Amino acid sequence: MLDAAERERYARHLLLPELGEAGQERLKAARVLLVGAGGLGSPAALYLAAAGVGSLTIVDHDRVEPSNLQRQVLFDTADVGAPKAEVAARRLRALNPAIRVEPHVLRLDAGNVLRLIEGHDLVVDGSDRLGTRYLVADACVIGATPLVSAAIHRFEGQAFSYRPGTPCYRCLFPESARAAAPSCAEAGVLGVLPGILGSLQAAEAIKLLAGIGEPLLGRLLVLDALAMRWQEFRFGRRIDCAVCGAAPAIRSPADTQASLVDKSSAGFTGLQPGELQLRIRQQPPTGHNVQVVDVREPAEYAAGHLPGSRNLPLPELPARLAGLDDGGHVVFVCRGGARSLQAATMACAAGLRQVAHLEGGLLAWQSAIDPTLVVAPAP
Repeated sequence: MLDAAERERYARHLLLPELGEAGQERLKAARVLLVGAGGLGSPAALYLAAAGVGSLTIVDHDRVEPSNLQRQVLFDTADVGAPKAEVAARRLRALNPAIRVEPHVLRLDAGNVLRLIEGHDLVVDGSDRLGTRYLVADACVIGATPLVSAAIHRFEGQAFSYRPGTPCYRCLFPESARAAAPSCAEAGVLGVLPGILGSLQAAEAIKLLAGIGEPLLGRLLVLDALAMRWQEFRFGRRIDCAVCGAAPAIRSPADTQASLVDKSSAGFTGLQPGELQLRIRQQPPTGHNVQVVDVREPAEYAAGHLPGSRNLPLPELPARLAGLDDGGHVVFVCRGGARSLQAATMACAAGLRQVAHLEGGLLAWQSAIDPTLVVAPAP
């Protein structure tokens, strides 16, 4: 039951008929694990604490650095050098003394992830490493725990939610494509972007915990902050998914993700520049047809592209997938690999076979194969 102080604090929630007192009590009883207290974890944690989620567990092994302060709003200058998890716990307790906050200053790995998830009603993943996202996502499937996941890169962000029985992270991205996802430290990030995506994660968590609304189940929401354009991509469960499929190959969490995935059953393949070059050279009669599809914007394509490729911008792809020739290999390419990864995922979801994408994009091709290739900046 809510006491008088709680009724006053959460008055604006209680006015919402979709949430009301019953929903607020469910939030009060909930236990949420936050993986990472950085750019995404900061706003997510603040809003979940403010919303009255009764118990928050924060896992982060890092210490606050000056470069964090551009976007990680849990911290201030005086916190530099202190453990993020402990600083976050103090800030959240000050925001809402009625909730329980438990910090863990440790690195999440295969040996502790299931133990940390156990007993929690939901996991919010704000990690900045692709390997950690796979680890957490796999563990949530294995542990039958709902998950809200997000990722950011430069001016782009994406988010999706998982609940047992719905499509999981590997249904969407069957295998790790590390070259397509440089960290914020490597590629940079617009400071407000994690605030937008982290707040979205908090909203998704509240909906799942309170049992209201339509969460992002089987839906990937993508934001292009430069154009301020949202896109939604729907995806379904894969019968051959390595962790939630009919015959899962992944039955326990592991830190080395790539070795656990059978690429022949992953739906699409990540190609290195040399592999794509070889496929292009081995055209009929000695090899297979290879259709290279460049999913960048027309201006990027016009500035420089692979000979023989065709331009099909990512926003137009869903409506034009049926026009792709599925008689051979369809290889998607873009500047850095992120858009081509989305394109390959959409193509597989639409039923195309023999799909691949160029890991690291045309920047990797320029570095490994052809330094004269002009690769235009992303618009």
